[in-house]
Formats: sequence, structure tokens, C-alpha cells
Amino acid sequence: MSLILHSGNRNKNAYKALIAAEYTGVEVKLVPDFEMGVSNKTPEFLKMNPIGKVPVLETPDGPVFESNAIARYVTHLKADNPLFGSSHIDYAEEAAISALKRALGALNTHLASNTYLVGHSVTLADIVMTCNLYSGFTRLMIKSFTSDFPHVERYFWTLVNQPNFKKILGEVKQTESVPPVASAKKPSQPKESAKPKPKDESKKEAKKVEPPKPKPEAGEEEEAPKPKPKNPLDLLPPSKMILDDWKKLYSNTKTNFREVAIKGFWDMYDPEGYSLWFCDYKYNDENTVSFVTLNKVGGFLQRMDLARKYAFGKMLVIGSEPPFKVKGLWLFRGQEIPQFVLDECYDMELYDWRKADIADEAQKERVNQMIEDHEPFEGEPLLDAKCFK
Repeated sequence: MSLILHSGNRNKNAYKALIAAEYTGVEVKLVPDFEMGVSNKTPEFLKMNPIGKVPVLETPDGPVFESNAIARYVTHLKADNPLFGSSHIDYAEEAAISALKRALGALNTHLASNTYLVGHSVTLADIVMTCNLYSGFTRLMIKSFTSDFPHVERYFWTLVNQPNFKKILGEVKQTESVPPVASAKKPSQPKESAKPKPKDESKKEAKKVEPPKPKPEAGEEEEAPKPKPKNPLDLLPPSKMILDDWKKLYSNTKTNFREVAIKGFWDMYDPEGYSLWFCDYKYNDENTVSFVTLNKVGGFLQRMDLARKYAFGKMLVIGSEPPFKVKGLWLFRGQEIPQFVLDECYDMELYDWRKADIADEAQKERVNQMIEDHEPFEGEPLLDAKCFK
């Protein structure tokens, strides 16, 4: 039996299935080079899980998602007990639905006495929650399912019809059908043989002539298609630094990193066309759980995808004990942090930003250490280092 797990190899939720597979004696293969934010956005992945969440287990019966359900599926592959359902895929699906109902039930209880998640007006928490519910309401959860959670329904429809939500989301409609867990192949239909058309019909078709298009009256002109507005960064003077060349050098340097990659960076760096920025997370005292902190940083990098053409970044999670510190280094096109990034990526306001002064040798060395994941960093061990490239 071929089982393929779509997830990064350091995802704690993937560990559940992988450890269960070892005890069960089942082979589960991880997708090589799985990249969160890229691999899980492909049409092939979204066909397995329309919400785009990981991990997803690809099985001969169809895809299974939700980490506990995946672990149960793997564990029961060799079970002798026939009471686990008509098939393993059915049992896993039931477990996933059960987990979803528990989560919605908890939210429903909270909203029974609260209009919003926090306080008495819309906050960032409501924006995040509504966007998470959006995929469920529009792709997976039909009315007969969500009607068991009336306060969640009231909350969702209230929020998506707020003017600022509606401006971005447009008209939101709830899905009327549930996508199948396993996509059954439709039997190929025999092609209809081309029937010869009667002679009279052929002659009629031959005589058909497209009516001439009315010419615009004097003074009228056909409206030309409007060109797509350019990003202001594309209008800057050309730079000697080719960002893709640096990203390739960074990715391909496996040894002598300081002598090859770091030296190459400064050889390429154009202080007139690019600027370097340090960032420090404002609320490090909240970083008390390692995997939550790592997920927080991973989410930030995903949301920065809009700047991939114009930026390179390193994010360090520092410390062996909580609270963990989050610090970053970013290379941006231009002399300021791009305005569209500040406007569209809400994580930016969670950090203190300061421009690096590369004339200061101490700051320049700090840049070097952050690029190469130097450990210890500022006297502390690294929990993890993530790269945006």
C-alpha cells in the first residue's frame, strides 16, 4: 500500500502519523521538498484539500486530512476489528468531522454571549477568524451542517456583510454540496460519431455571413483596455543587484558559507537600489510555546508572499527556554519598506523596524550572522531559522 504524506518534515502534526506508522509497520513517505505556502497552493494539492491545510495523507482510497484523523487511519490499517466502519476512509472522515464539530461547538458557546471575539467592535481577531471560516462556509460546510451552530452562523454572516469585508470578499455564498473525499474516476463516455449533415443544411451554413460590426459614429472611439498599473518599485532606476542571483547563491552554497555566500552578498549589494532592515517582535513575552511561535513566524512569511519579487528575509527564533525571541533581517528594494507591504501585511505592525547602517561594522557583522544562521546569536542558541526567498 502506497501512502504519501504532504507536509514539511518538521511539522509536529505530521509526526503523529509518522510515529504511528512506525509502530504499525506501515510505510508512509513524505513528499520531498515540500514547501509550505507554495506546495499547498498548487491545484493538485487543493483538489485533495480545498482549504489548503497540511498535513494531508494521500491513500489509495482518497485523501485524508486533519492530523488526528490521519494518525487513526494509519493506526487502523492493520486492525482486525471490523467495527471501525465500512472502510478506513469512512472512519477517518468521521474523526475529522468530529474534530471540526468540537471546534465549532466551542466557538458557538463563546459567541452565544458575545457579538465579537473580543470587546464590542471588530478587531483583528475577528478578521482572522472570519477568513478562516470563509473557506469552510464557501467550500465544505453546507447549511444543514452549520445550522447546528447558530451563533457561528450569525457571527460569520454579520462579519462578511460589513462594508470593509464585503469590499474584499464580494458577495459570499454558502456551498450547497460537499466535495467527495475520494475523487472517483468517471467512466469514459464513448464519443459520438460525427453524423454527416444534410446537403441542404450544409448549403445554408455556407451562406451564413457574419453581419458587419457597426462602426462607431463620428466623435466616438472604442475604449482601449486599461494597462495594469505598475508597482512603484518597478519604476525605480535599475539596480546593479539582481535579487534572483543572490537568492540562487544563497540556496546553492552548501560549504564555506561565509567565504562564498556572505562575500557574494556584499559584492552584489547595491545600497542605492536596496536597503537592509532589522525587525524585533514587540510581544516576545507571549512566545511561551515553541511550536506556536514557529507557526507565528511561518504565517508571517506566507503573508509576505506578495513581496517575493522585491525582498529577501531571514527570521530567527532565539532561545532554548521560553519566552522565545523573534528577530529578523530583511532586504527590500528601494530605500524604505515598500508601502504596499505595510498596507497589506498586518504582521508588519507587530514588529519594531530599524534601518541597518552598514557603515557601522557591528551592524554589518550582525547582518552577516543573521544571513548565515550564526549560533549562538547574541549569546543565545537558535531554536530555528526561516528564510524568505
